[in-house]
Amino acid sequence: MGFTFINKLPTPAEIREQFPLAPDLAEIKHARDEEIKKVFTGESGKFVVIIGPCSADNEESVCDYAGRLVKVQEKTKDKLIIIPRVYTNKPRTTGEGYMGMIHQPDPEKRPDMSEGILAIRHMHMRVLRETGFSTADEMLYPENMNYLSDMMSYVAVGARSVENQFHRLVASGCDVPVGMKNPTSGDLTVMLNSVVAAQLPHDFIFRGFEVQCPGNPLTHTILRGAVNKRGQCTPNYHYEDLKLLFDLYNKRGLQNPACIVDTNHANSNKQYQEQIRIAKEVLHSRRHSGDIRNLVKGLMIESYIEPGSQKIGEHCYGKSITDPCLGWDDTERLLYEIADNLD
Repeated sequence: MGFTFINKLPTPAEIREQFPLAPDLAEIKHARDEEIKKVFTGESGKFVVIIGPCSADNEESVCDYAGRLVKVQEKTKDKLIIIPRVYTNKPRTTGEGYMGMIHQPDPEKRPDMSEGILAIRHMHMRVLRETGFSTADEMLYPENMNYLSDMMSYVAVGARSVENQFHRLVASGCDVPVGMKNPTSGDLTVMLNSVVAAQLPHDFIFRGFEVQCPGNPLTHTILRGAVNKRGQCTPNYHYEDLKLLFDLYNKRGLQNPACIVDTNHANSNKQYQEQIRIAKEVLHSRRHSGDIRNLVKGLMIESYIEPGSQKIGEHCYGKSITDPCLGWDDTERLLYEIADNLD
C-alpha cells in the first residue's frame, strides 16, 4: 500500500491525561448536557442555536467570538440555549484547500497532526473555561471523537458522512445529541436511516478494540438543503419540507423526533445574509403549526466577527477562511429576534 507512516499519534486517553478537564469544568459541561438533552426529549421548550464560524481556524478570534455570545445568552437564557460551533475539521468536496485545525493549526503551514490534536483540545477547553459554553463540532473522523468528547455537548454528522456505516455506529455510543444532516442529494430517507441506525445498539471495532454502544436516543435530523444533478441548490427549510419530515418521522416511530434547520449551505446557496430571512421563516412555520413547533428544536447558523469570507493569507481578524458567515452585528441582532419570536 502507498502509505508513508509519519509518526504514531497519542491516544485520546494520553491526550486527556496530559491536558485533563478540571472537575469544575466537567460539572459545567454536565449541567449543559442535561439542559440540552431536555430540549430534544421535549421536557424543555427552550430553543437551541448552534452558531459560530464555518471553520474554527484561529483560537484568539474563536474565543473572542464565543465571549461575545455570553452576554446574549444571559439576556435570552429563558428561551435560548446557545452552543458555539467550534468546528476543527473541514470536509472538502474535492479534497483541496484548508481542511481544519486538526490538520493545520496554522493554515499557512504544512499539516502537523500532532500539533493539530493539541491545538483543538486547547481551543475547546479555553472556550469552556472562559465562557461556560460547552461546544459543538463535526464528526468528520469518528476515531478522533474522544479527543474532545468530554467538552462537546453537540455533534453533527455532515452531508458527505451521513451514509457512512462507521459514523452511524460511533454516533450510537455518543451521550449527547448527534445531528444527522441530509446528504447533498437531499434524500430524507438516507438521513432518517442514519437516525435509525444510531439509535440502535451496536457491537463493532473501534481504535483496535471490540466495543459495545447502547444506542443514542438523542440522534436527530438536520436539514441543510440539497444540490440537484445540475449543481443547483434546492432548499428544504420551507413549511412543506418541515411538514413532510414530520410525517416521515411519524411513519418510523423513532425516539425523540427532532430537527435542526441549517440556515446556510444549500439552504441559503451560501448567500450568508439569507440566513436571517431563513431563520425567521422557520420560526414562522413553528408558530403556524404545533407539529412543526414540536419537531424543530433549533437552528444552525454560520457566523463570525466579520461578515463574508476571505482567502487564506489575507489576515482579516475574525473573518472566515472557508464559507462566508454573518458578521457579529447581524448575529447579535438575529439572536435577540429569534428569542423575541419564539412565543
